[in-house]
Amino acid sequence: MVTLTLSDKQVVELVKQLPPKSKQAVLDALTADRDVWWEMTLSQGEEQFSRLAAERGLEWDTMPEAERETFVDALLHEKP
Repeated sequence: MVTLTLSDKQVVELVKQLPPKSKQAVLDALTADRDVWWEMTLSQGEEQFSRLAAERGLEWDTMPEAERETFVDALLHEKP
């Protein structure tokens, strides 16, 4: 098996040469990857906020949205 190393710019240029249906297939694959990454990021963030809330005696899962926003804002402005 031969391995070909391409720069990002070269990959983009190759994709630009594809017919429209193939470009759409590439876009669909990239979108699916992005969606998986986003869902994983959201899940991990939710877990971290839940843990941080628990450390402060709060229950993340039962907090109303406004209370969550206040909690996150306080975390962001907390001095190390």
